[in-house]
Amino acid sequence: MGFLRGILLVLLLVPWPVAGHADNGADDRLVRLSAPAELVETGLLKHILPRFSLKHQIRVRLVGSGAPADMVLGDSGVALFQGLGRSWRMELTSPEHRGSRKLADWLTSEVGLRTVTGFAPGGAALFTAPEDSGATAVAQEFDGDPARGHAVARGQCARCHRVDDESRMSGIGSTPSFAVLRSLDDWQERFSGFYTLNPHPSFTTLTGVTPPFPGNRPPPIHPVVLTPEDLGAVLAYVAGMVPADLGAPLVHQ
Repeated sequence: MGFLRGILLVLLLVPWPVAGHADNGADDRLVRLSAPAELVETGLLKHILPRFSLKHQIRVRLVGSGAPADMVLGDSGVALFQGLGRSWRMELTSPEHRGSRKLADWLTSEVGLRTVTGFAPGGAALFTAPEDSGATAVAQEFDGDPARGHAVARGQCARCHRVDDESRMSGIGSTPSFAVLRSLDDWQERFSGFYTLNPHPSFTTLTGVTPPFPGNRPPPIHPVVLTPEDLGAVLAYVAGMVPADLGAPLVHQ
């Protein structure tokens, strides 16, 4: 009995985690973002946030006006971009939050700004750089395994794309090769968000980022299933490629 009393005493004295309260490490991997419906309805955040999450493994959750938020997009703070007849700014309400600082750094970087200004539903860009832009160029880092990326590209992408010299006889003739895509100024954005660009959404899933295909609506062809680590490896592989020499710039008649 004395032994059991001792066990009960220990259980009573040890602080147990309370349901619904994450530790600081978990909180740092989730950013609560508040933005007006006017901005959300454009689809911009749905376009840019998965790209940030893929790179940094930090989730971003949109919260309603007045709800606790780590970052607010609106009229106050650092200028991010212009659009919809106004300047959009970013205010960090939790400056000590590491995930929020990561998102802020990305939004004010050259890569983040290019991702925003590259959002062009219907072919027309909705947003431009701010007049008082504080965006600074940052070197993009690719910490994936290029060898793994090469293997993933050969296994998953070569059915449509020429991914290396050895696969030059495979793929679809009208589909650009990886070397051609690598020569484009926005190649990083194209590869990082390829699963959102047609025709990929109809047969591609990115584990933990895109929803699985419904059981009653399977993809029309054998699906491409990648993890974020797979995609990071492909980016590292493509970063090390020699871009194709396309000669003189295209001239539109």
